[in-house]
Amino acid sequence: MSTTRLVLLSARLLDPATGAFLPQTALAVSDDGRISALGDDREIRALAGPGTTVVDLKGAVVTPGLVDGHVHPVTGAELTGGLDLSGCADLDDVRAELAREVRRLARGEWLFAWGLDPNVFGDRPVGVAPFDAVLDGVPAFLLLFDAHSALASRRALELAGVDGPRTFAQASAEVVCDADGRPTGLLQEDAACALVERVAPQPTREERREGLAAALRAMAAAGLTGGHVMDANGDSLALYGELDAAGELPLRLRVAPWCQPGTDADGVRALIEQQGTGGALWRVTGVKLFMDGTIDNGTAWLERPDRNGESTAAFWPDPAAYTQIVGELHRAGVATATHAIGDAAVRHALDSVEKAQASATVGVRHRVEHIETVPDDTLRRFAELGVVASMQPTHCCDFTRADHTDNWSRRLGEERASLAWRCRDLVDSGATVVLGSDWPIAPFPPLGVLAGARHRRPSRDLGQAPHGPEQALTGLEALRGMTTGPAYAAGEEHEAGRLAVGYRADLTVLAADPLTTPATELADVPVRLTAVDGRVTFRATDL
Repeated sequence: MSTTRLVLLSARLLDPATGAFLPQTALAVSDDGRISALGDDREIRALAGPGTTVVDLKGAVVTPGLVDGHVHPVTGAELTGGLDLSGCADLDDVRAELAREVRRLARGEWLFAWGLDPNVFGDRPVGVAPFDAVLDGVPAFLLLFDAHSALASRRALELAGVDGPRTFAQASAEVVCDADGRPTGLLQEDAACALVERVAPQPTREERREGLAAALRAMAAAGLTGGHVMDANGDSLALYGELDAAGELPLRLRVAPWCQPGTDADGVRALIEQQGTGGALWRVTGVKLFMDGTIDNGTAWLERPDRNGESTAAFWPDPAAYTQIVGELHRAGVATATHAIGDAAVRHALDSVEKAQASATVGVRHRVEHIETVPDDTLRRFAELGVVASMQPTHCCDFTRADHTDNWSRRLGEERASLAWRCRDLVDSGATVVLGSDWPIAPFPPLGVLAGARHRRPSRDLGQAPHGPEQALTGLEALRGMTTGPAYAAGEEHEAGRLAVGYRADLTVLAADPLTTPATELADVPVRLTAVDGRVTFRATDL
């Protein structure tokens, strides 16, 4: 006989389908992790048994659990363990932070940093030269904010044996060199970064496990109940499995392993066979591919070169090979998620899905990730093809500027910079838009993501002008981007993303209504409680 696992009373139950509050004030969750009843406080309280967790929410707002549509938990937990440079506004700030860290290091110890914004270089080329004096003799690896590029100090390059250009299977990967063939310290894309990373000291497995667990707990405390994980590198699947088996996995995760250029038939077959494996709260579902790099480092794929003459090539040396693999995965019923930032990359990803759909009628929901700048004729194709648009609005907020003086906008020029993160246009065209953080590229708290989708202003200075305010979403559209949108993308709209009997009890409880709270105040709204499968993963101390 079913028992009641959780009862929430005195609640305002917000339905993202309508944007209205349900007439009921309480809900119950059965021991199968599903919402079993909605009603008034009296009738729902009567369903509680001796082992039921009963919480009086005192008028707090309950929404379906917030889901990050694009996140990297294992990678993020590892990368954010070093020096945080994301708050540095110019080269002097970076030098000061590095100098403080160098003084703390033991002789020969590596310096790791992350979050470096290329805008600190102004009109200077991105390279390690401005930091040579501070990093003299220090092996250092400074990850740029996009996590697609890094700076390595002279000593780190020496230890890695990197003294000139290299050739990689990833077409956009590069050891950037000066006119004399000497490395500038800038490493483009993960294949080039790996040259230095593989000689750097690595954390122990236990350290990695504990770092991941801590990051996931912080996500739950921020109101997240799930995430669409866009990598399965190394032993990350084993780490999820261990945490899940130990009851320490506080988020529901769907994981998409990578398919890289050069993947052969056996590799594709292995990706197909891996689908559906997992545990109680995590599962391998879908495959992640890359069609390009990033605009900021000149490795995106644009239909016209950027103003530096870069971003002219696809990530796959032969884009047709990508198209073929998308077709194979489609016919096998496997959804794809393609990183496509530039207009040419987005167009090719959509063309490939269209070709795959023509080859087989299969109910697969493909998606494109990032979509930072696209022309008008691309917009309608998302809805026509049923391709989900996965967007990260806080990237526009924090890494670009309304006056287009930032590195991203300068590279693109006025015409394309004015087409930045077209969330509004995609929603209006009928596309399903999913919102996420891409953590560790941007902070993971979901209220910050929802707020950024509405105000499009730098989170560190909300008094600045918004970048493309005409592309802002409403509060309800943003909420759907982290509730009903992710559920649809996962093919789970019949059991997730709503507050209804029979739906999963993945729940986020907020101190205020996220639809009526001003966008510039939303990120500061307290999270009162988070539950996954009806089990409380975070609870405010006074609740």
